Amino acid sequence: MQQKPLAFRMRPRTIDEVVGQQHLVGDEKIIARMVKARQLASMILYGPPGIGKTSIASAIAGSTQYAFRTLNAVTSNKKDMEIVAAEAKMSGKVILLLDEVHRLDKGKQDFLLPFLENGMIVLIGATTSNPYHAINPAIRSRCQIFELKPLTAEEVKTALLRARYDEERGFGKLKIKISDEALEHFALASNGDVRSSLNALELAVLSTDEDTDGYITITLPVAEECFQKKSFSHDKDGDGHYDVLSAFQKSIRGSDVNAALHYLGRLIEAGDLVSINRRLLVIAYEDIGLASPQAGARTLAAIEASERIGFPEARIPLANAVIELCLSPKSNSALSAIDSAISDIQKGISGEVPDHLKDAHYKGAKELGRGVDYLFPHNYESGWVKQQYLPNKIKNKRYYLPKKTGKFEQALAAVYDKLTKNN
Repeated sequence: MQQKPLAFRMRPRTIDEVVGQQHLVGDEKIIARMVKARQLASMILYGPPGIGKTSIASAIAGSTQYAFRTLNAVTSNKKDMEIVAAEAKMSGKVILLLDEVHRLDKGKQDFLLPFLENGMIVLIGATTSNPYHAINPAIRSRCQIFELKPLTAEEVKTALLRARYDEERGFGKLKIKISDEALEHFALASNGDVRSSLNALELAVLSTDEDTDGYITITLPVAEECFQKKSFSHDKDGDGHYDVLSAFQKSIRGSDVNAALHYLGRLIEAGDLVSINRRLLVIAYEDIGLASPQAGARTLAAIEASERIGFPEARIPLANAVIELCLSPKSNSALSAIDSAISDIQKGISGEVPDHLKDAHYKGAKELGRGVDYLFPHNYESGWVKQQYLPNKIKNKRYYLPKKTGKFEQALAAVYDKLTKNN
């Protein structure tokens, strides 16, 4: 019989063996307390791949001695769930790990709900998607929601060393030498994904011949061969994607070129040109705005260039745009102004259009007083004439509050101040 993969064999058997996630499974933390009291509640575990969702579920089952079953919300059918439910009726309780729980359809959900209500099935849903966005409220409201974090390099190293020396499930019976540099590479290159680091270690051990002394020696070049590219846990449809986009925009807004280029690199590695370009154009008008109006046009040119040439060369015009936006003066005055105007309208703070501004291009408009007292600015030498434009109810309202962070908006502010004083 073929041996199961190392990452599978090294899954924790009890809560005490879980590596990382100490905010949930550490002493007196919520999951540890639930297990200790044997008062399990259905839960949803979410976070990037390979950081311990399945491991925690199996550890809970091992610590409580309840039956443990694993299904997938996409590939498992209703019949599979009926089998689990029948087992729960016989034994009194079953822990069900349901992978990709955000993909659970209505039929399977409706079948599960009564068993969640009476506690016969303890659901542990696993997902990489933010459950507040992706999971049906009927399931979500019946579950505790716990976010798992990527493991630190030291925590990944702990898992690797455990696998290296475990004689029952790991490689403890083999004569292995792993250099510190190789171990460090396995730990760092996984980006917190312990499963991928264990897979790389297993590949290194199984693909390396013994030396004359009978040792399997894992050096840094061997580790790099077995883990050629840093694991990049970035799901374009997942919650982490929006976190990176958020950090990308906030770094540009904060004028941190190095951070912005880092997050741009992550988005490029994810291959998501559409999201990069959309966000850059938003930033050009939301965060740079009137402080440097030409930044919007130049950003659009960079976007069009990136779309025309595609990756990998698209990274060049994108980097140009990001650096310019980072180091441009910033102003959100236009955004604040329109949002303030819309907010008033939504609150009912408005009023009737003044008669002299109403449409006068129809027969009988003059008799109704439409447009009669309108003053045509072009008839005046300055191109401006004092008259009321806002409704009476809000005639003194000021939505635009200029900033003085760029020469262009400084010029606009001077004109605006002059006009508002004359009004």
